[in-house]
Amino acid sequence: MSAPVGPWLVVGLGNPGPRYGQNRHNVGHMVLDELARRTGARLTQASGPGGQRPRAVTAAVRLGVLPGGVPGPAAVLARTTTYMNESGGPVGQVARYLQVLPDRLVAVHDELDIGFGDVRLKLGGGEGGHNGLRDISRALGTRDYLRVRVGIGRPPGRQDPADYVLGDFAAAERRELGWVVDRAADAVETLVHAGLEVAQRTFHAPYE
Repeated sequence: MSAPVGPWLVVGLGNPGPRYGQNRHNVGHMVLDELARRTGARLTQASGPGGQRPRAVTAAVRLGVLPGGVPGPAAVLARTTTYMNESGGPVGQVARYLQVLPDRLVAVHDELDIGFGDVRLKLGGGEGGHNGLRDISRALGTRDYLRVRVGIGRPPGRQDPADYVLGDFAAAERRELGWVVDRAADAVETLVHAGLEVAQRTFHAPYE
């Protein structure tokens, strides 16, 4: 079987605008912006078929550096500019325009069912009540795309999960947030360099 061709598509999920910028729900945007910073990329309005403009900003990059200083795999970074529950439209448009298959699409998102600071990766599976993932699955017609799940933990007490994800990180969490975002960006790079199994072994292992 021939090796896959074309770029990876890495999508960071969140809500648009400064009102939501520091919310837990926007950690996917934060990771995407960190990847853009690492590559010196400037995110600009995405192109689409037939002159249509998907509601996303994108940048073509090479992710990371391989042994010997060789630039890493070609990828397109995409940050959605829709509200979270409308993520599927722009993601589907960009994926179709780039002819990216689902197993080359990486969605980076917040995850309630993982402790704060943990990063987990998987291919396919359920959406766990995440409206952004649900809309992407609907638009693609499949759940079989890659996810980098950034743990935000469960809400305390009886707080509504919807209010929790739309709240900003707590002060103690903000002190660690830069490290968490950096680790999630590392996970994306490892995934596209070395594959899912290697990335899972690396980032699912206990760390100090």
